[in-house]
Amino acid sequence: MIKTDLFKNVSEEFGTPVFVFDADELKDRVNKIRNILNSGNERIGLCYSIKANPFLIPLITDIVDMLEVCSPGELQICKSYNVKPGMIIYSGVHKEAEDIEDAITYGAGIITAESIRHYELIKQVSKKFGRNVGIILRLSSKSQFGMSVNDIEHILDINRDNTLIDIEGIHYFAGTQRTKLKHQREELAMLTEIINDLRTKYGLPLKWIEYGPGFAYPYFEGEDFTDTLRPVKELSADLNKMAGYGNLTVEMGRFIASSCGYYISRVCDVKESFDNRWCILDGGINHINYLGQMMGMKTPVMITLDNNIENILNNTSVQQLNNMDKQDITQTLCGSLCTTNDIIVRSYKERILSVGDIIVFCNIGAYSITEGLNLFLSRDMPVVLIHSNGIISKVRDAVKTWKLNS
Repeated sequence: MIKTDLFKNVSEEFGTPVFVFDADELKDRVNKIRNILNSGNERIGLCYSIKANPFLIPLITDIVDMLEVCSPGELQICKSYNVKPGMIIYSGVHKEAEDIEDAITYGAGIITAESIRHYELIKQVSKKFGRNVGIILRLSSKSQFGMSVNDIEHILDINRDNTLIDIEGIHYFAGTQRTKLKHQREELAMLTEIINDLRTKYGLPLKWIEYGPGFAYPYFEGEDFTDTLRPVKELSADLNKMAGYGNLTVEMGRFIASSCGYYISRVCDVKESFDNRWCILDGGINHINYLGQMMGMKTPVMITLDNNIENILNNTSVQQLNNMDKQDITQTLCGSLCTTNDIIVRSYKERILSVGDIIVFCNIGAYSITEGLNLFLSRDMPVVLIHSNGIISKVRDAVKTWKLNS
């Protein structure tokens, strides 16, 4: 974990709110995951889903095998970072011909077909360029993503004589934050059966298996943080068994990236009303987004730094605050948005907060930076920093969103 003096230095130099991503923590976690996955006899590939946090792309390309890209915009990000085209799995539920053409022109390593229409569009583009295109067919997990076995068989039927489309395997992902590994084991057994049936029926190797286990990562007080790598350890043997049936690539986003991220915010106002102490932060749900947050009812892992200001705040002196029993007062952490939904922590009791205090939200390396309500009320999007080997690098300045809303 980044030291608290570094958080203070960051907040003083760059202001708040600000995102900090720890490259060393990220690389250490990826290497540990890799070692666990490949502790058996089979070689298992690792794919990072960049929708979790595209700012990590330049830090992770040398330590994973593939990047899952799910939109034209994400493909442009990969181009801007000069990502090796062969690393890209071009996925996504909505593709048009121009999107597929862009991916093929760039040289994407594989393209996922999520529907019969996707297949037809890929075939159309491959014919236009006279170029072989490798695809994997996404099997539905009873959601809007992927397709039925019947549709997969239909594609395999009509592709028999197509020399330009190489159907290389199956893609399957059911969801995220899945805590019961029995579901993953059932899925792996199901996939083995379906792939074997398709191989027998169509005489195809279907060697590529792209699988997203959706491992859970803990965020909130009361959850088990003793070993956040436990899910991959417990499923490793099953994944190695699956790898014996083909070239297995395990796709992860949240499980890889969550632990490397920190969001630093500042208390900018404090007031008391209706037996509650309201602490207003300079960030909010436009920046802070934990899956399962539930209107601040759950408390994430946080670090609080003193402001060292000895003055009167909201008619309550620092000395009086220090004498309060923190169990006798309810503090609610709210963001800067003009909506009652902007509750970050409904009941904060770690210590009595005052204006200027710094709060660091931990485990925020995945999704929060891209899923927030960034355009609501036209507040700035935060500065983004990377911390590596004791050096802080700025990768994005604050973004004035009012320009996007006018």
